[in-house]
Amino acid sequence: MTPEPRVPEIPRAPGANPLRFGYGTNGLADLRLDDALALLADLGYDGVGLTLDHMHLDPLASDLTARTRRVARRLDALGLDVTVETGARYVLDPRRKHGPSLLDADPADRARRVDLLIRAVRVAADLGANAVHCFSGITPAGTDTDTAWKRLAESLEPVLDAATANGVPLAVEPEPGHLLATLADFHRLRQTLGDPEHLGLTLDIGHCQCLEPLPPADCVRAAAPWLRHVQIEDMRRGIHEHLPFGDGDIDFPPVLAALAASGYKGLTVVELPRHSHAGPHQAELSLPFLHTAARQHTPPVAPPHGEPSATPAGSTP
Repeated sequence: MTPEPRVPEIPRAPGANPLRFGYGTNGLADLRLDDALALLADLGYDGVGLTLDHMHLDPLASDLTARTRRVARRLDALGLDVTVETGARYVLDPRRKHGPSLLDADPADRARRVDLLIRAVRVAADLGANAVHCFSGITPAGTDTDTAWKRLAESLEPVLDAATANGVPLAVEPEPGHLLATLADFHRLRQTLGDPEHLGLTLDIGHCQCLEPLPPADCVRAAAPWLRHVQIEDMRRGIHEHLPFGDGDIDFPPVLAALAASGYKGLTVVELPRHSHAGPHQAELSLPFLHTAARQHTPPVAPPHGEPSATPAGSTP
């Protein structure tokens, strides 16, 4: 068994915003939802990234409203906050992973994804969720880039209308391999749509390590004004594979320090969708690692007047 990765404990810097950690239900897919929520509460998590899927809270169920009420009561009883995620692999189509998407050529297919996202917004409002997460999808074969961006913007307009009406931010995630893959792509969408108030960003820390030109801590600082949801896991440069903490290349203390300093108040959710077979074990290991890493980074100490500033070893200037 791989030992739990450890970092030395250092007291949290004064004035840092306390981070709140959650765990994604897409990494607990072998558990009943009630059992998954109870596990996270018992382990000390602050909340949950709830993926709407057939095995948990099915967004296509005929009694969705009643089911949502039961989940809301359960979350309240356990003291868990929630962000709604929409990355279920086969919830709309049993043969196409993440299909249909917002970019599909068939307007009826795009409308099915739009309907799912609007349902997610309503579920999020009923749960009192922080945000609704979504992504663009992969550009279909034979579709030029300009057409794909036009479809994405048009598809998201009714979703943003629903988000605005329900007071729930929509948090779009840059996803490697998708049309909207980077922070720069997010800003292209934001500007195309006229910078709507309820359009925000899901930042996946592993994705920053995978393909962004900036280090993950700098990505956090650059993205701070638009952050509505954060996902976190380890990852290696150039390889889109979600890894348990310690198995990749990310230096987490500077990342968490940047996140705390940004003023972000939402959940930071562990995203290990391919580790459901060991979900309870990974959930148990992940929270102590994150708490310890969040205490490790010590910011520069302000020098006396007239002296140059210094950055302690191991911290990010």
